[in-house]
Amino acid sequence: MDSPASPADSSALDRAAVVQTCRVLLRPVASLLLKCGMTWREFAEVSKGVFVAVASQDFGLNGRPTNVSRVSILTGVSRKEIARVRALLAQESDPLPNKTTDATRVLSGWHQDPDFLTPAGAPRVLPAEGEGASFATLWRRYGGDVPVTSMRRELERAGAIITLPDGTLRAERRYFMPRRFDPQWILNAGSMLRDLGAGITHNLDVGTEPVSPGGGQPPRRFIGRATSDSVDAAAMPEFEAFIEKNGQEFLERVDKWLTEHEARPATTAARRRMRLGLGAFLIAGE
Repeated sequence: MDSPASPADSSALDRAAVVQTCRVLLRPVASLLLKCGMTWREFAEVSKGVFVAVASQDFGLNGRPTNVSRVSILTGVSRKEIARVRALLAQESDPLPNKTTDATRVLSGWHQDPDFLTPAGAPRVLPAEGEGASFATLWRRYGGDVPVTSMRRELERAGAIITLPDGTLRAERRYFMPRRFDPQWILNAGSMLRDLGAGITHNLDVGTEPVSPGGGQPPRRFIGRATSDSVDAAAMPEFEAFIEKNGQEFLERVDKWLTEHEARPATTAARRRMRLGLGAFLIAGE
């Protein structure tokens, strides 16, 4: 029989569970961001800003905003860096520094460097090789440590450049994105991940939050799954059809309920409004 774990052992196990959970949570996020052309350096900068913002807004004591020292303790970010990040966050209209990939640097150079522009300011059609204005020269100037053949192959695969019949290369896009997505689709994907994450975080807080003024604690939010690891793969089309029919019907019932309960202005005062809903998604191959 195993002996009871000491507090230190329990802490280590908890930390290991958190790290493992973090890896699991980040896999779909990393996949999405890589498909959108974001590098880990860009993500690290964005992540730092989010950590500082959340620690500042959600972890204050006695209802007060979190001070810099407490944010530093919670996040591990230095006080000086927190001040810099907060200043950037306050400039909502200013984007974070653009730390582009090698591929994007090549495309930017092609669109901005006078040596690779036509007199009209458009990107020139370039020969693949040569000492003058060529793709090889462009790569040497902006390509970083990625081999020229790998760079060209990846840009062609992404549709950022095309090879013309005579072997010359033409730039089709200004930025590198491995796969094309409609911007609204990307925003919707982020919104869905946010909603699921907010529900999980809410349920983690239940039991640790102080009692609400109305008495009791906030109820847990419904989060559930129905999965099996041993379904016949041949049944996948049938399951997709089943979910398409029944899932859509259920969501329509939810939508009908939400419509019936929309807050409408009362005769004495406006009703308080909130965002409410339910998300559903098919699970396969995970």
